[in-house]
Amino acid sequence: MKRRRFIKSSTAASGGALSSAAAAKVLAQGPPRKPNLVIIHCDELNFRTIGCYRETLQPEQAYMWGRAKGAVCDTPHIDRIAKEGAICTKFYAATPVCSPSRSSFISGQYPHNTPVTNNSVRLGDEVVTFAETLRKAGYSTGYGGKWHLDGEGKPQWAPRRKFGFEDNRYMFNRGHWKQFEDTSKGPRVKARQNGKPSYSVAGADEKSFATDFLTSKAMDFISANRENPFCYMLSIPDPHGPDTVRAPYDSMFDDAVVTKPRTYDKKAESAPSWAKPAPKCHYRMAQYHGMMKCIDDNVGRLLRHLEKLGLIEDTIFVFTADHGDMRGEHHRQNKGVPLEASAKVPLVMRYPGALPKGTQVDQAINTVDFLPTILSLMNIKSAGREEGRDCSRILQTGRTPPGWHDVTFLRSTGRDDSDRVGWIAAVTPRYKLILSSSDEPWLLDLKEDPDELTNCIRDPRHKDMGTSLARELATYGKKFKDPYCANPTIKAQLSELSV
Repeated sequence: MKRRRFIKSSTAASGGALSSAAAAKVLAQGPPRKPNLVIIHCDELNFRTIGCYRETLQPEQAYMWGRAKGAVCDTPHIDRIAKEGAICTKFYAATPVCSPSRSSFISGQYPHNTPVTNNSVRLGDEVVTFAETLRKAGYSTGYGGKWHLDGEGKPQWAPRRKFGFEDNRYMFNRGHWKQFEDTSKGPRVKARQNGKPSYSVAGADEKSFATDFLTSKAMDFISANRENPFCYMLSIPDPHGPDTVRAPYDSMFDDAVVTKPRTYDKKAESAPSWAKPAPKCHYRMAQYHGMMKCIDDNVGRLLRHLEKLGLIEDTIFVFTADHGDMRGEHHRQNKGVPLEASAKVPLVMRYPGALPKGTQVDQAINTVDFLPTILSLMNIKSAGREEGRDCSRILQTGRTPPGWHDVTFLRSTGRDDSDRVGWIAAVTPRYKLILSSSDEPWLLDLKEDPDELTNCIRDPRHKDMGTSLARELATYGKKFKDPYCANPTIKAQLSELSV
């Protein structure tokens, strides 16, 4: 609208210098096209496997499994998104577990208010996702891949409740299947054992392997809806276990040259309950890197498809994940803890003309901030239910909004009504205050201790920071009604630290 007003006033000021033919062309073009939105959302992705994230770290943190050939995965297509747009170096999962993180990402609400606090809990019917908001604004919307927000169904194709994702034919509720196929009755898991779906990767190829198959469906959706603004969320079930991948990615990397993570030999006696080393920690990086390489190649396929259709400049392209994976750090596997490898996830975004190239955002942001941020970037009003913050100004200008507190909040899964609850944390770009009903408070300083091994809560140098974060956490608990903050033990810790 501003552009049209500018053209009109300029024409009048120049005495009608714009020819009638040119003026007709301007009018025929109409208002600028609404931006498309494409999201690639992966599962259990360790950020250190991505090149543009390694570039933001010191070498000893970037190359946790060594630098030898066969121990490092190059990701040129994901890196391209960051180079031509923005990379967020401190993006955290509100709860670093599949379902809760996903609920916060699509709703802009904290997991306990969705009320998905654990895996396989059904998303509340009252939740309004960014897809529903975009659908009402005239967008064609779709989703393909793992959903994990409709209960126990497995795989459960095309859940009845769509939450705004109108084309959800290729949405399945649960599972980390390795290959799919189309049938006359709709999609199904291709690998079968005794007539039932199997996780087997045997026989998978570039058409049936899950990452390739689902990317192709995203491309089909984009082609079919290219004349109108669209939103598609591609939820790839890798690099979550089982750690298997199709050829040739299964032989691109070599476990023989992989080194142990710096914290692999961590001592159990010095760790809180939420970060104890696992009794066994068998991990393979070669297959994990293979899955990541396949993902990156499919990011490239999708980018090229948008370029071929002439849509790349009109599309907001987002690459992210639900949570991380410890991959041997702290002698642990998988997720669910507030340590960086588990809780920090990638977020890179490309939006030509709106996000300056090479933008690096180092503020602490959260999956709960995604909905208000993306809708603001798209100039579309939200439903007003969001609890996250609009970070669009940071992405576009590097400046924080008025009243910005550079702190975000994470919590574990678990029962809210139990006397013994899991952990809850207040996190800044440098510090983490982590409280639980089973441990003394922990304060981590990522600058002095990037390996996250030392509790500095009793260090006089950090007393003010501990006090500040305790107050922030207490305010969060009251404002967003997080029952963890009302737990007697955690409430007492907050009171003691806040003095």
